[in-house]
Amino acid sequence: MYFESNRSSRDGMVAVGSVVMNRVASRQYPDTICGVVGQKNQFARGVMTRKMDMRSAPLIRNAAMSVLQGERHPLIGNAQFFHTARYRANYNNMHYVLTSGGNAFYERRKPELVTQAFPLPALEGITGR
Repeated sequence: MYFESNRSSRDGMVAVGSVVMNRVASRQYPDTICGVVGQKNQFARGVMTRKMDMRSAPLIRNAAMSVLQGERHPLIGNAQFFHTARYRANYNNMHYVLTSGGNAFYERRKPELVTQAFPLPALEGITGR
């Protein structure tokens, strides 16, 4: 959550955490958080070993604990994927559900079921306990 959301917002971190938990629940991915996050080429290089800036520790700890206790970003739904918000993919199966924390989150769908083919405007400030 820390490295993938650029530490820019609690919403972005909770959204990344929600994607990880969606993957943990899926049969297509490992069934542990470390298994999902540690998969090759899925998350930021060195995500399991790089050091965090301790000034961000309280924010990331709060977001991580909330996700572990069941909080999910309310707009993530079943999304299991995201990319940098500035990136423009040339695929027809990406249904976008949220842009937050510098990332665009999406579900993969059959092309005929995609109703939001482009990243949405960024939305922040809707998570938190």
